[in-house]
This record gives sequence, structure tokens and C-alpha cells, in this order.
Amino acid sequence: MEIEILKRIITGQREEFEKNFKEFPIIKRDNLDYVKPFLSHPNILAILGVRRSGKSVFSILLTKELKENFGYINFDDERLMSLKTEDLDKILQAFYELYGEIKLIILDEPQNVMGWELFVNRLRRTKKVIITGSNSNLLSGELATHLTGRYIDFTLYPFSFKEILNFKPNIYLIEDIAKVQRQLDNYLKESGFPEFRNFGSKIVEIIYQDIINKDCLDRHSIKNKKTFKELSKYLTSNFSSEFTYSKLSNIFSVKDVHTVKNYVDYLKESFIITVIDRFSSKLKQQVISPKKVYVVDHGICNFLSFKLSKDTGRLIENVVCIELLRRKSINSGLEIYYWKDYQQNEVDFVVKQGSKIKTLIQVCQDLSEHETKEREVKSLIKAGKELKCKDLVIISRDKEGEEIKDNIKIKFIPLWRWLLKNE
Repeated sequence: MEIEILKRIITGQREEFEKNFKEFPIIKRDNLDYVKPFLSHPNILAILGVRRSGKSVFSILLTKELKENFGYINFDDERLMSLKTEDLDKILQAFYELYGEIKLIILDEPQNVMGWELFVNRLRRTKKVIITGSNSNLLSGELATHLTGRYIDFTLYPFSFKEILNFKPNIYLIEDIAKVQRQLDNYLKESGFPEFRNFGSKIVEIIYQDIINKDCLDRHSIKNKKTFKELSKYLTSNFSSEFTYSKLSNIFSVKDVHTVKNYVDYLKESFIITVIDRFSSKLKQQVISPKKVYVVDHGICNFLSFKLSKDTGRLIENVVCIELLRRKSINSGLEIYYWKDYQQNEVDFVVKQGSKIKTLIQVCQDLSEHETKEREVKSLIKAGKELKCKDLVIISRDKEGEEIKDNIKIKFIPLWRWLLKNE
């Protein structure tokens, strides 16, 4: 490809995002301060996450924080589909001709070009490099082979409630708490995808279809498209629920359970779902036990979940799970599980830090009914004793305080307060 053509594409892409920055309100993302130090010297920062979660904007916001002259190119552009390995050096030349000396380069979705790994490896020696990707396996191939221990990866999720909250509340003022609660109620009915704020629920449907078609069906050349789509629909509709590969195999009449596992892995790689294991100290038991599925954004639950009625309790549980994963993205030592015993007592989240169980979290929308509250508390206490964990938490819509049951302290935290905590 000719350098002049590349320069026109690069210039056009840059003008487009600069126009968007002027026309649409840009919400500053959390964790910019967390990732900024990783680019204090030549290095590679890989920003991964579901399609349209704001990775490009996050990258640009980071350049503004660093105050660096930078070059940007988005390879997810039909004009660059014919780009070859030998054209990558021409991109660097185009940057120099357009912007002069640059110290930082952003490569959006570079996996679309063969040989990008060696190019990035070479850039890293003298440049600060940001790469973005909508597939969790971006770093598992040749780049990882060449760059063992020489890059930092960070997973970006759609907007959290904390990010979209449009004021800083005084948590001791009743008026502020009421305002936060109203905004949270709206957030739960909406979506965290950035473009939802401009285009509404239709964009969530488009994003979902793009993920299924481009990041799953096309990327993995899946032949049985109908079954894959039905399985995806089933899992995203049954968010916050248990499943097994054998059950999925029976539901969709897929003879080989390994095919079903591959399908689920493809959905996980695209970040559209996350799967958490049932906690067990025995690895084999953990592998064979049922798992729970959650969806990357509650907007998919709201607008694309194929249920006749909404289950707000499961929706809140999904929101809590994704928030835990956000916290894990800046604390790699965290592990997230759920717990269930043979009597069907269940705790929604087991938060493990290193070798210790840090916190047990139960999620329940409404604790006003005595039986519901007793059931949740009973499971939490039982799990706490078995797992030797004293930090027992129940997250609900509005209950706050502490109670002692069987000489064990239970903390009740409203969802809004927990979502705004810095942990």
C-alpha cells in the first residue's frame, strides 16, 4: 500500500475521533491513573475488552494525561483489509511525515494484520505502544512468545455506575443518597456501553450482533452458525445462572461436548460472557462442577435477554459480578468464584486473594421478607465457617447496617454504596 494512501486514512481516522470528542460528551474513565505509570518509559500497554467498550477513547484520554505527541491507526477499517506485513513500516513512516517525532503509538485492533507481533516488539524498544483488542487471546500467540514479561495488559469494561454518576455525592445527606438511588435505578434499566448514551437500546443490539458475527462466527470460521447463535442466546438469557457443558450439549443436540465447550470459550474470548467456577479446594471437583454465566453488560440482559419477565435480582447479581471483574482488572491477585454445598445452600461470590478467602458476598434485591433474609444469612454463615472467612456481606437495594447471628457479624451494604466503594 502506498504511503500517501496510508496518510489519508490515518488523517481521516484522527479527524473522526477528534470530531467525536468535540460533539459528544466524553466521560473520564476510572483507572487512567492506574495505567498511566506503565507508559512512563518505552513499553507495551495492551487494553483489552469487549467490542465498543471505549478502548480507543480510553487510549486517547491516556495520551492527553501523558501529554505525548502520538500516532494512531485503527486496523478495523475496510480500507486496510489488504494491508500486508511489509506495509507496517510504511505506517511508521507515515506517522513521522504527518506528525514529526513521536514517542507514543496507538495500534487499534492490530491482530487484523499478519506479522503485527514482530512489528510491535520492535517498536517497544524505543516507543511507548498502546494496542487494543476485542479478543482475550490477543496476547496468547506470537507476541507473548517474544514479549515474556515485557508488556502490561488491562481489561476495560463498559461504563460502571461510578463512572456515569454525574455528581460527587455527600453520602451523609439524604437528598444526595436519594439522587444516587434514582440514578442507579436508571442505570440498571439501561446499559454501560458508551454509545448507549447517544443512540439508545438499538445500539446494544447492533453491538451484540457484531460480536457474535465478527468476533465469534467469522474469527473462528464456525460452520454451524444457527446452533452457535442459539447457544449464545440461551447463555445471555440465563445470566447469573448455572450451566454444564453436558446440559448445553443435550439442549442443542450437539453430539460432541467439546464442540459446546469450544463455543462457550469463543464467547468468553470475545468478552461477551464471563464464566465463574464453583469454589472447591479440590481442582478436579472445581473443573467438573457446574459453572455460572454472566454477561459483560447488563444492557444485553435488558434489551436482548429473551425472557418474558425481568428478574431484577439476577440483574443486580450480574452487575455485582462485572464490578468484581473491574476490580480484578487492577488487582490480578483476585479470584472470583461462587459456593454451593450438597444441601443447595449457595453464596453468590467467593472473593479469593492469594491463598485466603477475602470476602463472601450474597446478592439479594429485597430483604423485607423474613424467610428470604434468613435463607441468605444461613448460606452465608455456613460458607463462612467452611471457608474460614469472617468478612460476610449481603448486598441489597437499600438495607444498611450490621447484625450478629450465631456470634457471627453480617454486613448489609446497599448496592449504590458498594458500587461507589474504592477497593
